[in-house]
Amino acid sequence: MKLFAGLGNPGRQYSKNRHNIGYMAVERIASDYNFPAWRRKFSGIVSEGRIGPEKVVLLKPETFMNRSGQSVGEAMRFFKCAPEDVTVFYDEIDLRPGKVKAKVGGGHAGHNGIRSIHQHIGAEFVRVRLGVGHPGNKELVTRFVLGNFSAQDEEWLPSILDSVSSAAVELAKGNLPAFSNSFSRKMADAVESSSRKVAPPAEKSTKSGIFQKLSTLFRTD
Repeated sequence: MKLFAGLGNPGRQYSKNRHNIGYMAVERIASDYNFPAWRRKFSGIVSEGRIGPEKVVLLKPETFMNRSGQSVGEAMRFFKCAPEDVTVFYDEIDLRPGKVKAKVGGGHAGHNGIRSIHQHIGAEFVRVRLGVGHPGNKELVTRFVLGNFSAQDEEWLPSILDSVSSAAVELAKGNLPAFSNSFSRKMADAVESSSRKVAPPAEKSTKSGIFQKLSTLFRTD
């Protein structure tokens, strides 16, 4: 049994916020793997299904971000999961938009949702950090993450959600290296697909906007 928790704030006014990309990730997984309807439980909403052969519980805490640990802790205890069986999807301002990194354990780096989860279940859970970029000034961070994704963000956002969902079968197995490799291959396919959308012959040297962005994301640095 695995517990996948996507972090965000409940309410339509927050649904397009950068801070809600964790919600978006588990919603995409629920859709792609035909999970049943969401139901209210554990101070949030949940759906139980399978990803490949593995049974997975999807959770969206509705306690607001800074109390996410309450909901995650309730669900973890009910299903008798260990912390390492819990995977948390959340926004990461220290990663470029569209970049994703997964690891077990670590600090909270000032993220209020992760800080709350630390308080309730400890630090040894799986983190899937979804890059949303940084506004460039720490005084603007709160406004930035509570702001909606821009029209330019909409060029890469569907690709990252699709790639995370596609690779989720490896997360369900507990294989983080395989998840990272699968995610990278899927995103590389998105880059290749975008490269085919070239401009007319007179403008062949100009790539489409999305291809430029995805190519930048998948530099090796």
